[in-house]
Amino acid sequence: MDRLEAMSMLVSVTESGSLSAAARALQVPLATLSRKISDLETQLGTRLLIRTTRKISLTDSGVTYVAAARRILEQVDEAERTAAGEFTVPKGELVVTAPVMFGRLHVLPVVAEFLAAFPEIDVRLALADRNVNLVDDHVDMAVRIGKLPDSSMVATAIGVMRWVTCASPALLAAQGVPQAPGDLSRWPSVVVGASLPSPLWRFRHPDSGAPIDVQVRSRLAVTTPEAAAEAASLSVGVARLLHYQVADAVRQGRLQIMLARYEPEPAPVHLMHVSRGQMPLKMRRFLDFAAPRLRRAIEADASTAPE
Repeated sequence: MDRLEAMSMLVSVTESGSLSAAARALQVPLATLSRKISDLETQLGTRLLIRTTRKISLTDSGVTYVAAARRILEQVDEAERTAAGEFTVPKGELVVTAPVMFGRLHVLPVVAEFLAAFPEIDVRLALADRNVNLVDDHVDMAVRIGKLPDSSMVATAIGVMRWVTCASPALLAAQGVPQAPGDLSRWPSVVVGASLPSPLWRFRHPDSGAPIDVQVRSRLAVTTPEAAAEAASLSVGVARLLHYQVADAVRQGRLQIMLARYEPEPAPVHLMHVSRGQMPLKMRRFLDFAAPRLRRAIEADASTAPE
């Protein structure tokens, strides 16, 4: 029996919550997975899993064994990467994830430069507007926009994103330029992913810093920021988006930033990776290469909007 393979399968079962989910994730037949774990229990002389029709849970012995198995698998993985030269030569596959629009506009050009500079490194760029689990999805580096939860991840700050409120020049000419956030309660709005007819937009008082919540009327709800920016430029309504999402439209004169004095706290942007001791050189090279370039891109977008 391949002990390491059985350990890996057992850990996958505990992380997935069921044998069938683990079998799908590992792409092995359910019967094979079940037999491997049963063989492991036989060899150890103890039960590791309690199988019921509803869920899988660990015995006391299973809890101790899985914790040890995780440590062993991590050590084996690090040893293999060391032997392959990941810690002495920048090479291998690097998995990077980022939000879809930010990734297309800013991360992809950096990755293209990076690939030209490091021919021994291949990159898999996964663009998704959700927070991918770096451990479960085997991701090396992630771009995260927004406040970070407390975690064991290592985060490198690369800038901040302003939340800007914008509308087309034609709509501003027809409705008048709002002088305070409360004026927007009479405006139609374009919102991203909101099903409520009257979502709340938060602003900040320029003198006291106190929050100002304004209930806006949603005329159009869309699923992507690109669609929201385009709809706003077509005079459907006012939109609240991150500044990089409207930078091109503002430069082209299709959208105009307003109420800049009342903007809420900007959203921080980080490059994140899992803390696991010594960093492979491919990750170190990418972090050192990408961080300053992404900082410059964020600053360039921010300069589009008025202070």
